[in-house]
Amino acid sequence: MAAALFGCWLRVGGARSAVAGPVVSARPTVVQTSLSRSQVALLGLGLLLMLLLYMGLPGLPEQTSWLWGDPNVTILAGLTPGSSPIFYREVLPLHRARRVEVVLLHGRAFNSHTWEQLGTLQLLAQRGYRAVALDLPGFGNSAPSKEASTEAGRAELLERVLRDLEVQNAVLVSPSLSGHYALPFLMRGHHQLHGFVPIAPASTQNYTQEQFWAVKTPTLILYGELDRVLARESLRQLRHLPNHSVVKLQDAGHACYFHKPKDFHLVLLAFLDHLP
Repeated sequence: MAAALFGCWLRVGGARSAVAGPVVSARPTVVQTSLSRSQVALLGLGLLLMLLLYMGLPGLPEQTSWLWGDPNVTILAGLTPGSSPIFYREVLPLHRARRVEVVLLHGRAFNSHTWEQLGTLQLLAQRGYRAVALDLPGFGNSAPSKEASTEAGRAELLERVLRDLEVQNAVLVSPSLSGHYALPFLMRGHHQLHGFVPIAPASTQNYTQEQFWAVKTPTLILYGELDRVLARESLRQLRHLPNHSVVKLQDAGHACYFHKPKDFHLVLLAFLDHLP
């Protein structure tokens, strides 16, 4: 292609030198010269692009973590070690780190990616919190686990994940289905939690008033105004927690954090910011 273009340029040059006399005879030469310059420019651009490709563009990172979301926030992803690995997404604080770290569970129709889609992970990082969102066994990128078949196994699984990820002063956010994991853990290891945010969690009926009363963890009970089944059932039991506050999100259903993310974020951040 280069030779053809170069040859065209030579022919044009030859024609210009060979043609003599009236200006009329030079007009085709001018047109041909303009066309050849355009072609040469395109050729040069193509060669430049080929050179850049040859030099090599940045490849995919080799480590098992990826980048997503807000360009100012790095969202890492990975698997916990062991025979039953749990997939997680994690953000680190952009500014001065606060004392507590937030662990986000999920309901039946969701997974850890939900907290990225809603901007919760990014917002927490911007506010100075480390946050980890988990895919529970059998959801998202986490394989099913035999541990999840018993109450003790689910509590131990959650405890192991927090230990593997070196989560300190955890605040556990537990919507709906995830109550099957969060509540056994709360009853067994509430001393490890710095805060608890149940959002109409499942399995509250499995525990007595006395068991709830023994938990001193600061708790924010959240539910949607339009959730007339699980929210009311869980609220009846969770009110026995001695150190709690209750917030009802207006015009929101069972997944109130999903229906009203701005309201949810405001309430969650107010709770986190005022923890001792």
